[in-house]
Amino acid sequence: MKIKGTQLFVKALIEEGVDTLFAYPGGMAIDLFDALYGETDFRVVLPRHEQGLVHAADGYARATGKTGVCLVTSGPGATNLVTGIATANYDSVPLVCFTGQVPTNLIGNDAFQEVDIVGICRSICKYAVTVRHREDLGRIIKEAFYVARTGKPGPVIVDLPKDIQQALGSDEYPSEVSMRGYKPSSGVHMGQLKKAAAMLETAKRPLFLVGGGVNISNAGAEMTMLAEKLRIPVVSTVMGKGALPSDHPMYIGNMGMHGNIASNVAVTECDLLFSIGTRFNDRITGKLSEFAKDAKIVHIDIDAASISRNIVVDVPIVADAKEAIGKLLEIVTEPKRSGEWLERLQALKKEKPIQIVSKAPLTPQDIIQEINEIFPEVIVSTDVGQNQMWTTQFIQLKGKSRLLTSGGLGTMGYGLPAAIGAKLGRPDMPVVCISGDGGFQMNEQELATAVCEELPVIICILNNSYLGNVRQWQEMFYGNRYSCTCLRKRVSCAKWCSSPEGKCPPYIPDFIKLAQSYGIEGIRVTKREEMRDAFMRAKKNTKMPTLIEFIIDSKEEILPMVPGGNALSEMVTEVKKEEK
Repeated sequence: MKIKGTQLFVKALIEEGVDTLFAYPGGMAIDLFDALYGETDFRVVLPRHEQGLVHAADGYARATGKTGVCLVTSGPGATNLVTGIATANYDSVPLVCFTGQVPTNLIGNDAFQEVDIVGICRSICKYAVTVRHREDLGRIIKEAFYVARTGKPGPVIVDLPKDIQQALGSDEYPSEVSMRGYKPSSGVHMGQLKKAAAMLETAKRPLFLVGGGVNISNAGAEMTMLAEKLRIPVVSTVMGKGALPSDHPMYIGNMGMHGNIASNVAVTECDLLFSIGTRFNDRITGKLSEFAKDAKIVHIDIDAASISRNIVVDVPIVADAKEAIGKLLEIVTEPKRSGEWLERLQALKKEKPIQIVSKAPLTPQDIIQEINEIFPEVIVSTDVGQNQMWTTQFIQLKGKSRLLTSGGLGTMGYGLPAAIGAKLGRPDMPVVCISGDGGFQMNEQELATAVCEELPVIICILNNSYLGNVRQWQEMFYGNRYSCTCLRKRVSCAKWCSSPEGKCPPYIPDFIKLAQSYGIEGIRVTKREEMRDAFMRAKKNTKMPTLIEFIIDSKEEILPMVPGGNALSEMVTEVKKEEK
């Protein structure tokens, strides 16, 4: 039977089990949207901006473990996806992004709204392809889903010219994939794994370092069992947080640039660093020559290209985290070593916890600890900046809880749309977005999406009137020269301002009035005593989002901190301001 390309597109989504499509229409995608009209096999969600759209698909994928799917038109519709595609690529999130394109006979002629989105995205995605022939359409879509979710997951772009959408062709959709040149890693090299297991048994100060790969492979339960069996402490990257319950005795905490003291000491002093599912990027290694310099290093990762790229390792193992940990559990034996190493790290964690010492009526620690108390299991999305780091320091992840955050690219504007995608994918879970006042404004229009989809996400804006992370650097290293970080600054203000305590104009926008303009409840919280009531009111809004603005001190810092280029042992625990 002959059907249009657009009809095969819809059939393909159904065959792939898609239940949610994030889509924004336009001229070169209008035929696809016509085919979607009245579709009941899956939900079509209309965000308010393509960047919000792709972040929502990303949040959906991270929250559910499924592939996020989005559809936009050509030209600016496609280019508005670029930041979200790069975000997903850095964090290994499976996405399939469909873009409309001008007819094949116009490609290369600078036609209206024509861009080479495949060329633009080639370096920031896992795979990108333009469909040139109608008979290839079904095969290419099938391959796109396969590539996105196998091996090291990542975003795939499928560019669909308008004439391919309209052309008649076979209604068959492939049931299997056979791609020459793409063979994702499978299995575990048992020789290497046994070598690593032997090192675990003989090490005196072993340490597990878990990254995002452990969460991506859903290996948290296995990782917890392995740590308990071997009585080996565990530290995590930001992306690895939640692999073990935050209150587990084996879990020491996050390490790296804003990690806790005990975790960074553990990495510095261990004699065996057994790392699983991490890229060893600069935010966790600090000065490369000083990173775990007295340790042997084992590295398990699904991506062979990530092994020994930044840190040269002694035992490389290319494997899926879940499969490798499962095999390790079968071959390792309980250790005979003393518990002195673990006990020392546990004592250090208790002795020197991360805490905000402040006389302010409300601190970020207060807010996040209140979230911990009210929501024992929760999906938390963050924006980027101080709000992100405070969340990773203080949020307690247990049970089904998940943290969604832009780790590799550090994308402001991620938090709200990711929360929307997460709530669409996991309506059974409470979803809380923690954002800064700067990052929130980058995609605040997605409040309309949350309203129209009737999603009870809770949006927490930590308002310090500044782009706080950069402001902190300006205090520490740039003599309090607050260049373009004060969000109250107006053209009538003094040309030079070095004081966040100055007589500043009112903040714009008024977030409470903004919430009201979207028809939702907005609550402003200025002190600890008001937090519980605000969250209780938010929980009662079961079909609408709630916005809570928390007014925090503009001078609040994110500490401890390892300045760029320094060793992990050179943590800064207080801000020493550079002279003006």
